[in-house]
Amino acid sequence: MAEWNDPRTTGVNTAATVGVPRAARDAGLRSYMLSVYNYMASGVLLTGIVAMLVMNSPLIRLVVNPATGQPTLVPIVALFASLGVGIWLQRGIAGMSLGTAKTLFFAYAALLGVAFSTIFLAYTGVSIAQTFFAVAAAFSALSLWGYTTKKDLTGWGSFLLMGLVGVFVALLLNVGIAIFTGHPSYTLDLVVSAIGVLVFAGLTAYDTQVIKSIYFAVGTGEVAVKSAILGAFRLYLDFINMFLFLLRFMGNRR
Repeated sequence: MAEWNDPRTTGVNTAATVGVPRAARDAGLRSYMLSVYNYMASGVLLTGIVAMLVMNSPLIRLVVNPATGQPTLVPIVALFASLGVGIWLQRGIAGMSLGTAKTLFFAYAALLGVAFSTIFLAYTGVSIAQTFFAVAAAFSALSLWGYTTKKDLTGWGSFLLMGLVGVFVALLLNVGIAIFTGHPSYTLDLVVSAIGVLVFAGLTAYDTQVIKSIYFAVGTGEVAVKSAILGAFRLYLDFINMFLFLLRFMGNRR
């Protein structure tokens, strides 16, 4: 699926916009990026709505055991199901219809809403809202910078990937510590959270520039819409992960 890669690093020909007047090309780019942000924002909104509906309705019995107050297996199942949907969307989007691509994207967002509904059990609603607006402001600023900067962020890719792998390994290490000692390392948790926020902050700017560059490779039509959905998916993941890591700092536990 070469059309979904960054043409700056894969050598994809940007002939899709060759010969197009600059004004029309700029207008097309703005429209393309707006569709990316609309899909992304709709996904984040859907995740939040589903999470709140689950926790404020009889559906709460599906995710929380009323006898013990502990989460059930449903959030875990929803999380793994979303992982499968996400892989399907990314690997198969080139061969699927637009309707299927949109359905999978919003299904992913809804499943994460179910998986993350238990966050309301761990943190106060006020701290969750404060963290959300803080991430929204940071995300907007970082994405705007990634869109407008003349600096080539290609070199950030490998560095951010290394940071992402490091965060994942550290999270697994902390799980191991919790299993052997009965509780995770608070210091390691803070360090991982700080690195996680920085990594996904960087990815927000990097992915925005990549998505922008992809427009000049795909031009218009169905391929452009599919690439917009995939771009929205990438930014959605950046936003959600930055929110989760920052919540560890700003969130007030119940």
